[in-house]
Amino acid sequence: MTGAPRSADPSVTVPPAVGPPAVGPAAADPSRTGPSAVGPSRAGLPGGPPSGPGASPVRRRRPRPGFLLGAAGLLVVAVAATAVTFASGGHADRATSPDRRPPSTAKVTRQTLVDRETKNGELGYGTPRARDSRLSGTVTWLAPGGATVRRGKALYRVDDEPVVLLYGGLPAYRVLRSGVSGTDVKQFEQNLAALGHTGFTVDDDFTSATADAVREWQEDLGLPETGQVEPARIVYAPAEVRVESHGVEVGDTVGAGKVVLSTTGTTRLVTCTLDVEDQRLAREGAEVTITLPDGTRSAGRVDTVETVVQTSAATTGKDAETDTRIEVTITGDDAKALAGYDKAAVDVGLVASERADVLTVPVAALLTLAEGGYGLEVVEEGGTRIVAVRTGLFADGRVEVSGEAVTEGLTVGMPGD
Repeated sequence: MTGAPRSADPSVTVPPAVGPPAVGPAAADPSRTGPSAVGPSRAGLPGGPPSGPGASPVRRRRPRPGFLLGAAGLLVVAVAATAVTFASGGHADRATSPDRRPPSTAKVTRQTLVDRETKNGELGYGTPRARDSRLSGTVTWLAPGGATVRRGKALYRVDDEPVVLLYGGLPAYRVLRSGVSGTDVKQFEQNLAALGHTGFTVDDDFTSATADAVREWQEDLGLPETGQVEPARIVYAPAEVRVESHGVEVGDTVGAGKVVLSTTGTTRLVTCTLDVEDQRLAREGAEVTITLPDGTRSAGRVDTVETVVQTSAATTGKDAETDTRIEVTITGDDAKALAGYDKAAVDVGLVASERADVLTVPVAALLTLAEGGYGLEVVEEGGTRIVAVRTGLFADGRVEVSGEAVTEGLTVGMPGD
């Protein structure tokens, strides 16, 4: 038996209470049966009343002294065979036969028990970001698919003039020229300085000194040296990007709003989409396990959690439907472990519950007690005994256990194969 609690020895009867055998007429009442009856029934004993359908009545005789001694001996043996002592809280703690030892054993261990739920994930580079053209013209060059583009380099060219990648979180939304101030000015000047241009102060003000540096930058790119920055010439991203796919081909004509290409980050990530009811599994910074297609397991952490609304395409006679989902991005602790796959379906183990520093045993070690609840068969030098336990979290084939008789290192019985 595996994976389920075992039953305690059925040969041991567990009465609800222990006390001296009843005396007087009630003790001899043959109508009292079941676990609450004390001592064996007299039916079937020598001199006892006949049983079974059609039994003839018999004359009651005075029992002989020898018979009384024999019946008393049987009663003592029966009570001893079913004697049970109860630990605090009313839980059973009983001894078993010294020669009845389990086929195998396990130890009570102290550990952190983690219950995980497995979800489907995709190993790749994260969710692609579409890059729309803000220029009209002919596409004359595209960065190759899979290529990494860094700060100051071209993502594509329109009419043989580059559209350049810079780093930042604020999109380019206006023309930058002398006299303009704002956060977008500082973001651009930080990039300009990182590319090696000097002679200006990195701040919120676009000055004539900034314009001079811009002309140098434009000269390096082969652009008209206007000293002004057109937003259509810049694409901002938090860091270097990887070209995921192309939306057009070289030679195609594009206009404003046309997707030219899509980009991702350059770090391999696992993305996992959850139903809203599973949101409790998505906690930023939580540890996860990643199981790759070859069975290799690697550790990771939840990096970002976003609520996204997905819209299904409308079908004939039906409106489009929207569905709210939780999108989880996971980073691996060991980048080399994920390096062997460009894209792959993986299993993601997300933490559902966790119990730190608790006593645990294999689930198969649990016994189902006749009086209710669970117990363990404790293996000792002189034999075994059954102790009652309280159970907590079940995870990874183990279960949290507690009780006055349960200590770390205790040896408990296990079922055979």
